[in-house]
This record gives sequence, C-alpha cells and structure tokens, in this order.
Amino acid sequence: MVRVVLRRGTSLAIVRSVDIPRAPTRKTNRWIMAGVGIGLLAVATVGLGRLKPAAPSVERSAVLLDQVKRGLMLRQVRGPGTLVPEQIRWVSAVTGGRVERVNVRPGTAVQSGTVLLDLSNPDVQLEALSAQQQLAAAQAQLVSLRTSLETQRLNQQSTVASVRNQLREAQRNLATAQALTERNLVAQNELARARDQVDELNDRVTIEQQRLAMYTTTVDSQVALQRSQVDRLRAIADFQQNRVASMHVVAGTDGVVQELSLEVGQWVQSGTTLARVVQPGRLKAVLRIPETQARDVALGQTAVIDTRIGVVPGRVVRIDPAAQNGTVAVDVTPDGPLPQGARPDLSVEGTIEIERLPSVLYVGRPAFGQQGSSVGLFKLVENGRYAQRVNVQLGSSSVNTIEVLSGLAVGDSVILSDMSRWDDVERVRLR
Repeated sequence: MVRVVLRRGTSLAIVRSVDIPRAPTRKTNRWIMAGVGIGLLAVATVGLGRLKPAAPSVERSAVLLDQVKRGLMLRQVRGPGTLVPEQIRWVSAVTGGRVERVNVRPGTAVQSGTVLLDLSNPDVQLEALSAQQQLAAAQAQLVSLRTSLETQRLNQQSTVASVRNQLREAQRNLATAQALTERNLVAQNELARARDQVDELNDRVTIEQQRLAMYTTTVDSQVALQRSQVDRLRAIADFQQNRVASMHVVAGTDGVVQELSLEVGQWVQSGTTLARVVQPGRLKAVLRIPETQARDVALGQTAVIDTRIGVVPGRVVRIDPAAQNGTVAVDVTPDGPLPQGARPDLSVEGTIEIERLPSVLYVGRPAFGQQGSSVGLFKLVENGRYAQRVNVQLGSSSVNTIEVLSGLAVGDSVILSDMSRWDDVERVRLR
C-alpha cells in the first residue's frame, strides 16, 4: 500500500492510499533455486545410498576356471626327488697313507678286483715286518719247547724202565733168598733185606710212573700254550699283512665309479672315504613328499616316476620315519627298466596313488583350500557374466583335484585362481 500526498502551494494533502503491485526481486529467485537444488541432491543421495556397489571387474583370461564333476576321483600325492643307487659301495681307507697312483676316474666301469688307487705308508710296512719277526721267534720257541719237553719225557721213560729192571732183579734175589733160607743156607737178615729192597723198588716204580704221567701232561699243556701264542702272533701278522695289501685299494664290487676325487700326493687318514662304486642299472627314486600329505602313504602303493626322459611305474618300498624340512622321504622302486640315460642323482618327479574314490563330487584343486576345510569360492552365475562367492566344504584332496562335500553341484563352474585380493566383495564381473 502506498500513500499519495498532493502538494498545493505549501500545504500537503493526502488524497488516498492505493496498493501498487511490485515485481519479485532477483535475490528471491536465487534462494528458491538453491532450495530446490538442495532437495534434489538430498533425494539423489538417499537413492544412491540404497543402491548396491558395482561389482569389480576381473579379466576372464587371467583366472583359472573348472567345472564340478561327479565320478571316479584318484587320490594322489606328488613330490620331487632324485634317482639313487639301490646298492652303494663306499670304499674307505683301512690305514692312512699317501696316494701314489690313481688308476681310474669317475664314470669308469670296474669289477670287484679292480685296483682303484695305490697308497704307500712305510710305517705300515715296518709294522708288518715286525709282526712277521715276532711270529717267527714264537714258532722257533715252540719247536725248542717241544724238543725240550719231549727229551725230558723220554728221560723219564728211561728212568721208569731202569727202576722196573731193578725191581725185577730184586724180586729174583728175594726168591733166591727165600729158597736158601728154607735150607738154612742164608740168614734171616739177608731175607729181610731182600724183601725191603723189593718193597723200595715197587714204590720207586710207582713214583717214576707218576712222574712220567706228569711229564706227559705238562708237555701237552705247555706245547698247547705256546701254540696258542703262535696263533695269536700269526693273526697279528696276517692283519698287518692285510694292511699292507689294503694299500692297493680295490673296488670290492662290480659297478661304476661315481666318486673319486683324490690326486697323487694327497695324504688320507684311516677311515677316509676314497671312492663310491654304484650299480647304475639298479636305481630307485627317493621322493620328498610334503609331511601333510605323507600320512596317507603306505608300503606297496603304486607310483609313477617321471624322469623327464620317460615314465616308469613303480611301488613304495620304504617310508622315512622322520620328517626333514617339512617333507618325508619315500623310496619308490621301479617295476620296469629305466629309460636310456637314467643315472644316479637325476632329478625326477613321482606321483603315488593313495586310493580310488568312486562316484564322488569333485573339482580342480583351488589355490587355497586344504583337505577337510571350508573355503569361499567364486561360482559363475548369470551365464558366466558374474561370479558369486559361495561357501564350499571340501573333503579328500589329490594332486590336482579335491572332493566337494557341500556348496556346489554338478555342472557348476568355479574360479580356482587366487582371489584373495577380492576378499572384501561377494561378487565380481568377468569381462
């Protein structure tokens, strides 16, 4: 409302008051538009908050896919290993010595009597000569003792014979004295003397015979004692001679020299390993199986040995009772001939069959997921455009497959690759 005042002369008169409409100002329009914008923004924010986040994209070619199947599943364990000889002959030094000559080198085929190298040690030779000298002295002493004792025994036999003759003579004298006494031709004293002499000689014969028996027993025991001494010295001499002979080191078995690294002039101590002789045609594989999988390995199970130049079937013959560095050593003997070119220390890979599980649900072994565990796997949905995380219960495992107890069905496709970077999402898009 506007009041109009008319001026006439010097006086003012208010004629009437009238309402005059005014157009809205530009500032008011700006406030209205700002309020509308804020309202729209609030509505958009609420709507976007209710929307699910977009699934991250994953390259289809960068992941490994597999389909769930039902049927026969082979439980297997696999491990690397090496070929080692079944029979190894370690050739050691019987005595210390200096290497004078090396006759063979590694890789040479040898027989049991082949001389590998020659050693020398003057002390060993001197000890052998000393042992021979002691043996000869003991043998000479045995001969001298036997001769001396035999002479004493013969002398005693002569003494016994002499006393026996004297006894017979005394007995004849006693008979004569008795006959003369009956005719009163000899006094009683002579007869008594003759009887006493017979009694004395009887006692002497008995004593001398006992002495002869004692000599005989003494001869045998003393000779046996000296003979045992000779035998001991002979054993020592033989041992020393064997030490001398061992300076010519022989292979001891037929095979191939695998290790012999000595050179002429080197000194080796007693017990030092000089060489290793193996039989190259009789090799076995020693596999290193992870200790978490070795619990199901048993003797007699079938296996396959991959030598990189051929595949040979085999069987488990030994399981190491102790684990080393997280693995257990398992010996596998091949059932057939090894490929041409197989040799000791050749790297191989072996697969052992644990058991056969008929009509089970299985899938390829995922990157993460152990036997008897529960894992989250991404299952393909919507014709393979997306992958949804599902909880899967796993059962028995093999080298490349694992049993599915729950969470998947036949025909489902899952991602086996490592998806740990997507642990915070439940759905990914494959592009």
